[in-house]
Amino acid sequence: MKLYVILFLYAPFTLTKQAAPRDSCVCELTNSEQEFPHAKLDTVEDNVSKCITNITPKKVLELESLLLGLERRLPQLQEDVSILERENDGELYGVLSLQVIENEMTDIMELIQKLNSTMLGHQHLTTRTTQQVEGLKAEMEELEKYDSTQVVKSQKANRILKRDLDECKNKNQLITQPTNHPHGQCSHGQFVNITGPRVSTAGEYPGSYKYGAWGRDPKPQAGKESWFWVVMMTSNNRHSNYVRLYSSLSSLIVGVSGPGNIMIHSSNPATNTIQGPNVVLYGEALYYNCYNQDAVCRFNLTTKTVTTLRLPEGTRFNSKGNFCHLEECYPFTDLDLATDETGIWVIYTTTKDFGNLVLSKVLEGQPPTLGHTWHTSLYKGGVTNTFMLCGVLYATRYVDKQIEEIFYSFDTATGVERFNIGVFINKMAPNIYALNYSPVDQTLYTYSDSMMISYKVLFG
Repeated sequence: MKLYVILFLYAPFTLTKQAAPRDSCVCELTNSEQEFPHAKLDTVEDNVSKCITNITPKKVLELESLLLGLERRLPQLQEDVSILERENDGELYGVLSLQVIENEMTDIMELIQKLNSTMLGHQHLTTRTTQQVEGLKAEMEELEKYDSTQVVKSQKANRILKRDLDECKNKNQLITQPTNHPHGQCSHGQFVNITGPRVSTAGEYPGSYKYGAWGRDPKPQAGKESWFWVVMMTSNNRHSNYVRLYSSLSSLIVGVSGPGNIMIHSSNPATNTIQGPNVVLYGEALYYNCYNQDAVCRFNLTTKTVTTLRLPEGTRFNSKGNFCHLEECYPFTDLDLATDETGIWVIYTTTKDFGNLVLSKVLEGQPPTLGHTWHTSLYKGGVTNTFMLCGVLYATRYVDKQIEEIFYSFDTATGVERFNIGVFINKMAPNIYALNYSPVDQTLYTYSDSMMISYKVLFG
């Protein structure tokens, strides 16, 4: 005879026998534990999400941007006053310069008011969030009472144990430095964000020239450290034959160019004149796409001579490899010249790369030569502009009429590509036709629908 043994595990459950048909056995299961308050847990999760939404890195960067903007504006105001004292002619220039200084003082006062308002808002936010966190802590401790099987407590203990083990392990290991620097890092630190517009001006010819570029020479001659340059597409928004120089930012804003225009050729366009807005000035030489050529021209401002650098076979030119977004392509933006801490770069596309961005180092000389070349996986037709910063290529895309996004980077030191940069540019006009970084003042200079706008780069 076989013996069958049935064991019942008695926990917080009660079994009650009920009357049932002859061929079946039914038991009622009653849970003696308290019902878990799921609704309360959902409320706690919602409150945590609100806290995360309120406290973000952007709020910290907002305050840092305001402080940095104020730090930069005050010396600029002092410099403009000094220039006015030296160059005041007692006539139109003096009146316009005083107007510029008055506008700068108004901007500084508005910046101070916004800074005070932001700091007060952050204080209120900190107080409110501290109270919310204390309340959430109490609610979570209350919910832990329902952890009858001690799962949460065990997880906490495991996390603490793992942390202690990691600390012990790290203390006993020799710390070695990485062979390559982190992505996008240089002597300033790592690129993390940009400020709102610092300078916004229509310049000397308001609304006259939609396409163009402006900025500062990263390698200026002695005595020209504060000079600015402007190149405007004066023929069909496509071509130009001169660069215009200004001795200071105030002079550019009020439209007083001491040196005036430095002509490349009397005709526009002509052989070796400028084609497209993506130009840069470096070491007293202008670099740009030569008219009707797949080549980079170098115009020496001192000797007034032009030398050329032929790009690889298959390079797209004459508006066949433009920057674009869904609504528009920017004509004759096949070649984009850029500067950074390391020198000059050219960004372009070739038929062999099927329209993906190609990046090459331009080596100074007369003529210049092509250095190392990198090939990316980023299709240029989905890009609105590019710039270089500390040897890293960054690309932007059009979001809407108010916002442009720096979304992509390619590190020439490591070959690593990223598509999640997520830095946003607040625009003053819908389209950015030229974008260049100046290592002199760590500033981005944009030319946007006839407007000249600058943004300060923030490093971590």
